[in-house]
Amino acid sequence: MIDIDFIKDHWAQDSKMDEDLLDHESIKIPQLHSKYLNWLSDVRLFKIKKEQEYKRLLREKFEYYTGKSDAQVYREKPFDLKILKQDVQLYIDSDEEIQSALNKLNYYKEMIFLLESILSNISTRGFQIKNSIDWQKFMQGSI
Repeated sequence: MIDIDFIKDHWAQDSKMDEDLLDHESIKIPQLHSKYLNWLSDVRLFKIKKEQEYKRLLREKFEYYTGKSDAQVYREKPFDLKILKQDVQLYIDSDEEIQSALNKLNYYKEMIFLLESILSNISTRGFQIKNSIDWQKFMQGSI
């Protein structure tokens, strides 16, 4: 699985345009779009999997903190406190496993945001190339 630094490193290279070869840069747009769209699709699917794992973990923690888990669970990890129903969410929210799962989920949300931003930039790349060509024409006195 790719990570956010991998995406950033690739985009740092892919975002550079050679102003002397704008025709080649224009041809690369569909390839770049495909590359980042495939990554976005993979990350979205992985995020869905992490959301499902998080929801399962939430249920397990709810059962654990409300005393509804299997006896084997309490033998492995005792929890002798009697907590009020209104305090259950406090215990769930502060549980290390829940926090870790949330951190992972938020990480994939950030990767999705980054990839969507990159794809948005790629989608406007044709306009950037056209503007660059128009500017070069203007500077040469052609316009």
